[in-house]
Amino acid sequence: MDSTISMFAQNIPPQDNADGHIPRHLAIILDGNRRWARANKLADVSEGHRIGFNKIPEVLSWCEDLGIRIVTLWMLSTDNIRNRPSRELAALYEIDEDVVQRLVETKRFKLNAIGSLKLLPDRLAGVLRTAVQKTKDVSGMLVNLGIAYGGREDILEAIQSVIADVVASGEIEITEELFSARLSTGGQPDPDLVIRTSGEYRTSGFLLWQAALSELYFCDCHWPDFTRTHLLRAVEAYSLRDRRFGY
Repeated sequence: MDSTISMFAQNIPPQDNADGHIPRHLAIILDGNRRWARANKLADVSEGHRIGFNKIPEVLSWCEDLGIRIVTLWMLSTDNIRNRPSRELAALYEIDEDVVQRLVETKRFKLNAIGSLKLLPDRLAGVLRTAVQKTKDVSGMLVNLGIAYGGREDILEAIQSVIADVVASGEIEITEELFSARLSTGGQPDPDLVIRTSGEYRTSGFLLWQAALSELYFCDCHWPDFTRTHLLRAVEAYSLRDRRFGY
Protein backbone atom coordinates (compact mmCIF):
# COMPACT_ATOMS: atom_id res chain seq x y z
CA MET A 1 0.00 0.00 0.00
CA ASP A 2 1.45 3.39 -0.95
CA SER A 3 2.02 6.12 1.65
CA THR A 4 -0.82 8.37 0.39
CA ILE A 5 -3.38 5.60 0.76
CA SER A 6 -1.93 4.58 4.13
CA MET A 7 -2.36 8.12 5.47
CA PHE A 8 -5.91 8.28 4.13
CA ALA A 9 -6.78 4.93 5.72
CA GLN A 10 -5.31 5.99 9.09
CA ASN A 11 -7.55 9.07 9.12
CA ILE A 12 -10.79 7.14 8.65
CA PRO A 13 -12.67 6.81 11.95
CA PRO A 14 -13.85 3.18 12.26
CA GLN A 15 -17.59 2.61 11.88
CA ASP A 16 -18.22 6.34 11.38
CA ASN A 17 -19.14 7.78 8.02
CA ALA A 18 -21.42 10.56 9.21
CA ASP A 19 -19.23 13.27 7.67
CA GLY A 20 -19.92 12.04 4.13
CA HIS A 21 -16.34 11.11 3.28
CA ILE A 22 -17.22 7.42 3.33
CA PRO A 23 -20.11 6.13 1.17
CA ARG A 24 -23.05 4.80 3.16
CA HIS A 25 -23.95 2.54 0.25
CA LEU A 26 -21.26 1.08 -1.98
CA ALA A 27 -22.13 -0.89 -5.11
CA ILE A 28 -19.57 -3.04 -6.92
CA ILE A 29 -19.63 -4.63 -10.37
CA LEU A 30 -17.41 -7.72 -9.95
CA ASP A 31 -16.11 -7.77 -13.52
CA GLY A 32 -13.19 -9.43 -15.26
CA ASN A 33 -13.19 -12.93 -13.79
CA ARG A 34 -13.11 -14.72 -17.15
CA ARG A 35 -10.45 -12.41 -18.56
CA TRP A 36 -8.36 -12.94 -15.45
CA ALA A 37 -8.62 -16.71 -15.92
CA ARG A 38 -7.55 -16.45 -19.57
CA ALA A 39 -4.69 -14.09 -18.71
CA ASN A 40 -3.49 -16.62 -16.16
CA LYS A 41 -3.82 -19.44 -18.71
CA LEU A 42 -6.44 -21.38 -16.76
CA ALA A 43 -8.17 -24.02 -18.87
CA ASP A 44 -11.54 -23.43 -17.20
CA VAL A 45 -12.69 -19.79 -17.07
CA SER A 46 -14.98 -20.71 -14.19
CA GLU A 47 -11.89 -20.84 -11.99
CA GLY A 48 -11.67 -17.09 -12.43
CA HIS A 49 -15.17 -16.76 -10.98
CA ARG A 50 -14.35 -19.16 -8.16
CA ILE A 51 -11.16 -17.35 -7.17
CA GLY A 52 -12.81 -13.94 -7.50
CA PHE A 53 -15.94 -14.83 -5.55
CA ASN A 54 -13.91 -16.54 -2.82
CA LYS A 55 -12.60 -13.11 -1.85
CA ILE A 56 -16.06 -11.59 -1.33
CA PRO A 57 -16.11 -12.17 2.48
CA GLU A 58 -12.71 -10.51 2.77
CA VAL A 59 -13.76 -7.51 0.68
CA LEU A 60 -16.87 -7.12 2.82
CA SER A 61 -14.71 -7.09 5.93
CA TRP A 62 -12.70 -4.20 4.41
CA CYS A 63 -15.97 -2.36 3.84
CA GLU A 64 -16.99 -3.00 7.45
CA ASP A 65 -13.69 -1.55 8.65
CA LEU A 66 -14.42 1.66 6.72
CA GLY A 67 -17.88 2.02 8.23
CA ILE A 68 -19.80 1.39 5.02
CA ARG A 69 -23.39 0.43 5.92
CA ILE A 70 -24.65 -1.18 2.70
CA VAL A 71 -22.80 -3.06 -0.04
CA THR A 72 -24.44 -4.22 -3.26
CA LEU A 73 -22.56 -6.86 -5.27
CA TRP A 74 -23.39 -7.59 -8.91
CA MET A 75 -22.38 -11.21 -9.21
CA LEU A 76 -24.47 -12.50 -12.12
CA SER A 77 -26.49 -10.50 -14.63
CA THR A 78 -29.58 -11.45 -16.58
CA ASP A 79 -27.51 -10.93 -19.74
CA ASN A 80 -25.01 -13.49 -18.43
CA ILE A 81 -27.82 -15.99 -18.01
CA ARG A 82 -29.07 -15.38 -21.54
CA ASN A 83 -25.69 -15.48 -23.26
CA ARG A 84 -23.27 -17.73 -21.37
CA PRO A 85 -22.85 -21.43 -22.25
CA SER A 86 -24.88 -23.78 -20.05
CA ARG A 87 -21.75 -25.51 -18.75
CA GLU A 88 -20.29 -22.22 -17.56
CA LEU A 89 -23.58 -21.19 -16.00
CA ALA A 90 -23.83 -24.46 -14.09
CA ALA A 91 -20.40 -23.81 -12.58
CA LEU A 92 -21.38 -20.22 -11.77
CA TYR A 93 -24.52 -21.35 -9.97
CA GLU A 94 -22.47 -23.74 -7.86
CA ILE A 95 -19.95 -21.00 -7.04
CA ASP A 96 -22.76 -18.61 -6.09
CA GLU A 97 -24.30 -21.21 -3.77
CA ASP A 98 -20.97 -21.72 -2.03
CA VAL A 99 -20.25 -18.04 -1.40
CA VAL A 100 -23.81 -17.30 -0.22
CA GLN A 101 -23.63 -20.15 2.29
CA ARG A 102 -20.23 -18.92 3.49
CA LEU A 103 -21.64 -15.45 4.05
CA VAL A 104 -24.51 -16.89 6.08
CA GLU A 105 -22.06 -18.87 8.22
CA THR A 106 -20.17 -15.71 9.20
CA LYS A 107 -23.30 -14.41 10.96
CA ARG A 108 -21.97 -10.91 10.27
CA PHE A 109 -24.06 -9.75 7.32
CA LYS A 110 -27.75 -9.15 6.69
CA LEU A 111 -28.27 -10.61 3.22
CA ASN A 112 -30.81 -9.47 0.64
CA ALA A 113 -31.35 -11.02 -2.79
CA ILE A 114 -32.07 -8.42 -5.48
CA GLY A 115 -32.11 -10.58 -8.62
CA SER A 116 -34.92 -12.37 -10.43
CA LEU A 117 -34.97 -15.67 -8.58
CA LYS A 118 -37.37 -17.13 -11.14
CA LEU A 119 -34.51 -17.15 -13.65
CA LEU A 120 -32.32 -19.30 -11.40
CA PRO A 121 -32.27 -23.04 -10.78
CA ASP A 122 -34.54 -24.02 -7.91
CA ARG A 123 -31.62 -25.04 -5.72
CA LEU A 124 -29.80 -21.70 -5.97
CA ALA A 125 -33.04 -19.75 -5.58
CA GLY A 126 -33.74 -21.79 -2.44
CA VAL A 127 -30.25 -21.07 -1.07
CA LEU A 128 -30.82 -17.34 -1.55
CA ARG A 129 -34.25 -17.39 0.10
CA THR A 130 -32.86 -19.35 3.04
CA ALA A 131 -29.93 -16.93 3.35
CA VAL A 132 -32.27 -13.94 3.51
CA GLN A 133 -34.40 -15.65 6.16
CA LYS A 134 -31.47 -16.82 8.29
CA THR A 135 -29.82 -13.40 8.37
CA LYS A 136 -32.91 -11.18 8.69
CA ASP A 137 -32.15 -10.38 12.34
CA VAL A 138 -28.42 -9.77 11.88
CA SER A 139 -27.55 -6.22 12.90
CA GLY A 140 -24.42 -5.98 10.76
CA MET A 141 -23.83 -4.55 7.32
CA LEU A 142 -26.58 -5.06 4.73
CA VAL A 143 -25.33 -6.94 1.67
CA ASN A 144 -27.45 -6.98 -1.49
CA LEU A 145 -26.62 -10.00 -3.65
CA GLY A 146 -27.21 -9.22 -7.31
CA ILE A 147 -27.58 -12.72 -8.75
CA ALA A 148 -29.72 -12.84 -11.93
CA TYR A 149 -29.96 -9.06 -11.65
CA GLY A 150 -30.62 -6.60 -14.45
CA GLY A 151 -31.44 -2.91 -14.08
CA ARG A 152 -34.10 -2.95 -16.77
CA GLU A 153 -35.78 -6.00 -15.27
CA ASP A 154 -35.72 -4.33 -11.86
CA ILE A 155 -37.53 -1.29 -13.27
CA LEU A 156 -40.03 -3.38 -15.23
CA GLU A 157 -40.93 -5.42 -12.15
CA ALA A 158 -41.40 -2.22 -10.16
CA ILE A 159 -43.68 -0.82 -12.91
CA GLN A 160 -45.75 -4.00 -12.92
CA SER A 161 -46.13 -3.79 -9.14
CA VAL A 162 -47.26 -0.17 -9.32
CA ILE A 163 -49.71 -0.89 -12.14
CA ALA A 164 -51.25 -3.74 -10.15
CA ASP A 165 -51.85 -1.40 -7.23
CA VAL A 166 -53.24 1.34 -9.46
CA VAL A 167 -55.71 -1.09 -11.00
CA ALA A 168 -56.74 -2.39 -7.58
CA SER A 169 -57.08 0.97 -5.82
CA GLY A 170 -57.89 3.42 -8.59
CA GLU A 171 -55.17 5.75 -7.29
CA ILE A 172 -53.36 7.30 -10.24
CA GLU A 173 -50.71 9.48 -8.60
CA ILE A 174 -47.33 7.76 -8.98
CA THR A 175 -44.54 9.53 -7.15
CA GLU A 176 -40.80 9.00 -7.29
CA GLU A 177 -40.90 7.76 -3.69
CA LEU A 178 -43.65 5.26 -4.47
CA PHE A 179 -41.78 3.90 -7.46
CA SER A 180 -38.43 3.70 -5.65
CA ALA A 181 -40.05 1.68 -2.89
CA ARG A 182 -41.02 -1.01 -5.41
CA LEU A 183 -37.48 -1.57 -6.67
CA SER A 184 -35.43 -4.48 -5.36
CA THR A 185 -33.58 -2.08 -3.05
CA GLY A 186 -36.75 -0.41 -1.81
CA GLY A 187 -36.31 1.35 1.52
CA GLN A 188 -32.54 1.65 1.14
CA PRO A 189 -30.57 4.80 0.33
CA ASP A 190 -29.32 4.91 -3.25
CA PRO A 191 -25.68 3.95 -3.76
CA ASP A 192 -23.25 6.79 -3.19
CA LEU A 193 -20.42 5.12 -5.07
CA VAL A 194 -20.35 2.48 -7.81
CA ILE A 195 -17.07 0.68 -8.49
CA ARG A 196 -16.51 -1.38 -11.62
CA THR A 197 -13.41 -3.51 -12.00
CA SER A 198 -11.70 -4.77 -15.19
CA GLY A 199 -11.20 -1.45 -16.96
CA GLU A 200 -14.62 -1.30 -18.64
CA TYR A 201 -16.08 2.24 -18.64
CA ARG A 202 -19.79 1.52 -18.46
CA THR A 203 -22.33 0.40 -15.89
CA SER A 204 -24.08 -2.13 -18.18
CA GLY A 205 -27.50 -1.34 -16.73
CA PHE A 206 -26.52 -1.89 -13.09
CA LEU A 207 -28.99 -0.18 -10.70
CA LEU A 208 -30.25 2.01 -13.53
CA TRP A 209 -32.69 4.01 -11.40
CA GLN A 210 -30.85 3.84 -8.09
CA ALA A 211 -27.42 4.90 -9.42
CA ALA A 212 -28.65 7.88 -11.43
CA LEU A 213 -26.74 10.30 -9.15
CA SER A 214 -24.05 7.93 -7.89
CA GLU A 215 -20.35 8.66 -8.20
CA LEU A 216 -18.63 6.21 -10.56
CA TYR A 217 -15.15 4.77 -10.15
CA PHE A 218 -13.56 2.50 -12.76
CA CYS A 219 -10.71 0.27 -11.65
CA ASP A 220 -8.31 -1.22 -14.20
CA CYS A 221 -7.68 -4.49 -12.34
CA HIS A 222 -9.81 -7.59 -12.85
CA TRP A 223 -11.95 -8.57 -9.88
CA PRO A 224 -9.72 -11.46 -8.65
CA ASP A 225 -6.85 -8.95 -8.33
CA PHE A 226 -8.93 -6.37 -6.39
CA THR A 227 -7.20 -5.45 -3.13
CA ARG A 228 -7.81 -3.34 -0.06
CA THR A 229 -5.60 -0.69 -1.65
CA HIS A 230 -7.91 -0.55 -4.69
CA LEU A 231 -10.88 -0.10 -2.37
CA LEU A 232 -9.16 2.67 -0.41
CA ARG A 233 -8.21 4.48 -3.60
CA ALA A 234 -11.82 4.38 -4.76
CA VAL A 235 -13.10 5.66 -1.42
CA GLU A 236 -10.44 8.36 -1.33
CA ALA A 237 -11.44 9.49 -4.84
CA TYR A 238 -15.07 9.57 -3.67
CA SER A 239 -14.16 11.64 -0.60
CA LEU A 240 -12.58 14.32 -2.80
CA ARG A 241 -15.55 14.76 -5.12
CA ASP A 242 -18.06 17.58 -4.82
CA ARG A 243 -21.44 15.87 -4.99
CA ARG A 244 -23.95 18.41 -6.28
CA PHE A 245 -26.86 16.06 -7.03
CA GLY A 246 -27.84 18.03 -10.10
CA TYR A 247 -27.69 21.48 -8.48
